[in-house]
Amino acid sequence: MWRARAAVVSALVVLPLTGTPANAGEVTRPPEPVIEHGAAQPVFDASNAVREDLFVTADVDSDDDGRDDRVHVQVVRPEETEHGMRAPVVYRASPYFAGGNPVTNHDVDRELYVPDRAAARAAGVGASSARSAESEIGWAYQRFLLERGYAVVYAESLGSGASEGCPTSGGRNETIGAKSVIDWLNGRAPAHDSSGEQVTADWSTGEVAMMGVSYNGTLPNAVATTGVEGLETIVPIGAISSWYDYYRADGAVVAPGGYQGEDTDVLAEYVHTNDRDCSAVIDRLRREQDRLTGDYNEFWNERDYLDGVSNIDASVLMVHGLNDWNVKTKQAAQWYEALRQNGVEHRIWWHRGGHLDPIGVRRDEWLRTLNRWFTHYLHGVNNGVRFEPRATIQRADGSWHREWEWPAPAAREISLSPTPGGSERGGLRLFRHGSTDAVESLRDDAGETAEELARAESSPHRLAYFTRDLPRSVRISGTARAGLALSFDRPAANVTAMLVDRAPDGTVTPITRGWTDPQNRRSVARTTPIEPGEQYRIEVSMMPDDYVLRRGHSLGLVVLSSDHDYTLRPSAGTGLRLELSDSELRVPVVVARGERDRFF
Repeated sequence: MWRARAAVVSALVVLPLTGTPANAGEVTRPPEPVIEHGAAQPVFDASNAVREDLFVTADVDSDDDGRDDRVHVQVVRPEETEHGMRAPVVYRASPYFAGGNPVTNHDVDRELYVPDRAAARAAGVGASSARSAESEIGWAYQRFLLERGYAVVYAESLGSGASEGCPTSGGRNETIGAKSVIDWLNGRAPAHDSSGEQVTADWSTGEVAMMGVSYNGTLPNAVATTGVEGLETIVPIGAISSWYDYYRADGAVVAPGGYQGEDTDVLAEYVHTNDRDCSAVIDRLRREQDRLTGDYNEFWNERDYLDGVSNIDASVLMVHGLNDWNVKTKQAAQWYEALRQNGVEHRIWWHRGGHLDPIGVRRDEWLRTLNRWFTHYLHGVNNGVRFEPRATIQRADGSWHREWEWPAPAAREISLSPTPGGSERGGLRLFRHGSTDAVESLRDDAGETAEELARAESSPHRLAYFTRDLPRSVRISGTARAGLALSFDRPAANVTAMLVDRAPDGTVTPITRGWTDPQNRRSVARTTPIEPGEQYRIEVSMMPDDYVLRRGHSLGLVVLSSDHDYTLRPSAGTGLRLELSDSELRVPVVVARGERDRFF
């Protein structure tokens, strides 16, 4: 790893950026970054940056034209790199630089798959979608980085813009394409300009960080799992760790928030902005993604980066919104846990926003954190970032807290059992404190949203259970799970569980939720029929969260079938029966073991 080019000073001293020998024969020292108090200082003029446009050859032919795909790259680097300074790189790969195409989503108003129905109909097409929320997220960091001695590199993902190849929504070819730029920066891959002249990165130190939001943050996760030499750190923001968990949930076909009916084929059509014929590639996505059964298969395994965490050599500074329902919190939580289990250096920022960049949440503190992180991992300065608390968490009141790990090490799982009255407002109490044999029922109606059902005083389309009012605030940290003893009157159904916060005035606020297909109760990779009338134990894992229930509020579990905004929406009428005595809600809370009875 490149180290000692940064000038470390205890006070801000701007070193000369161009050198004129004081005496004849004296060698001019190349300009260097300036480090003060463990952070790179803004001593370079970003307005004089050098810009290059080039194409890196990747070791993959995803458009089947008989030659390796070329990745379009733009470089923006400090002018001082023309005078001997070598710069580390902050690199952003994206399929969105060239915009997107009009697309049509799959129809979600359809019946669910039943294994013995050979004629079960496949998904059709429905309302159009535009990924404006992601495509409009800008790159607000360029000047900040250039002024501190970093070069900034942009690459168009395969299948987009001026890059060759075809998009595959997280497939292996996209990983190889993005990785090839790091290989070029380290002299291992060829590049040429538009005239065919070879271009080298002799100005680069070879130390690279990848960074981005959403798809642009997912590509760093993917590339890191290759173990590519030179990738020192990644900063995935609102990023995917498993594409299956983006478009599916334990066998259920589930949408990313705001994009009902989207899937890998629709996304590939959206970002396919080059002139290559990728119709066969996108048709293959449509077939292999399997919207019929929702089962995990080899297609999804290729797009599951969790399997490659053991290969990661880079450190990871990740950011995610606790209210991100596009790339849901499970993506960050499971990635973080895998990094921890595999000994990868890791850190996380949890903010209370949605699918957005932290520069719009806490700009100054975020840029300070990012600068110190890059100063250590790219400039090689031992500034102590490795030994700081690993989790930064924003509470609902806007305050920020730092902790050594996440979920909260003090969190312990408690089990709560529902008591009768769910069609209106049943109870929730510590599990097996006098269980009841009551059975309660609901009838599916996807025409009402989960939020509407949760807030209703009574409804035949959901069951709701609440704890007593809490005597003091209680923090939830981690993943809540519902174990539901359910039977169905049809051979297919959605199952949705939602955790809610009920205020003293009766206002109900959703906290988190989860979904499952009961036909995948044994394995996410295998559909097993359900028999109408037979009872099954159905486990629903909700999206991880960090949430504080205030004094006087109560915690609620809402059970429903279809979720209008996320699941497929079959015709209304499917009946579900819940046996209360064999059902429970398990919640990770920060409460001393001896105090549980006081709260619940």
